[in-house]
Amino acid sequence: MTPENPYSIRKLKETEEAPYQLLLLADETKEAIDKYIFDSEIFVLEENNQLIALYALKAINLTQIEIKNIAVQTDFQGKGIGSFLLKDAFERAKELGFQSLLIGTGDASLKQLALYQRVGFKKHDVIKDFFIDNYPEPIFENGIQLKDMIVLEKKIN
Repeated sequence: MTPENPYSIRKLKETEEAPYQLLLLADETKEAIDKYIFDSEIFVLEENNQLIALYALKAINLTQIEIKNIAVQTDFQGKGIGSFLLKDAFERAKELGFQSLLIGTGDASLKQLALYQRVGFKKHDVIKDFFIDNYPEPIFENGIQLKDMIVLEKKIN
């Protein structure tokens, strides 16, 4: 934390509860979050001891690690915090020795797709009908029902 960067990122302690109120900004249901959160490491961003953003990292295999959730409190969105978190996740993945960082988002999640590509992620895969098969109710973004998950990758080397 410096005057230019008032943010502090730390790993959530095992004794702390998962911050579902923030996780639910990026995922639709607690049940969906529970499918990955207990196998992930959560990194929280705080400002003046207030939790304002987070991301969750989960190793997929020996070479790939995935951002399973990334969320910024609504009042703090549009201030570069998402980009800051993505860069931090990339640096952590690099330090841990992974070769690529993955992130998935909905096929109609236009803001997220633009952000991820702006910071160097490239389209890697499409998981057909992911949102139809994994959520009990239809999810809409930008007036479009989410169907497929777009998986993006940022190579580390």
